Amino acid sequence: VQLVESGGSMVQPGGSLRLSCAVSGLPFNNSDMSWFRQAPGKGREWVATINTGGTVISSSDSVQGRHTISRDDAKTMLYLQMDNLGPEDSAGYYCAVGGQTWSLNYKTWGQGTQVTVSS
Repeated sequence: VQLVESGGSMVQPGGSLRLSCAVSGLPFNNSDMSWFRQAPGKGREWVATINTGGTVISSSDSVQGRHTISRDDAKTMLYLQMDNLGPEDSAGYYCAVGGQTWSLNYKTWGQGTQVTVSS
């Protein structure tokens, strides 16, 4: 399994970013997918999950209403649209194969993509 995140950058408060995760090495269309993030000095935090087919989406309270997870099964891509970004969103963002919210349940991670929200 290979996970390659991209799309992170520095953005001003209130701005938007779209993160991408290219997934290979597994039947993507049969896999729940999740995003996590990790700020310096903190544990890896669950952000959002999308089920197979994209019919069920769940998000953490901290991002609900601002960040939206989506998927493109034909391209085996996972996305995270992040709007109204604030400094609290600054972190490394990681995608994962599965729908569990506890990061220690996952063994495979990509290199992550860094998001910095600052004026």
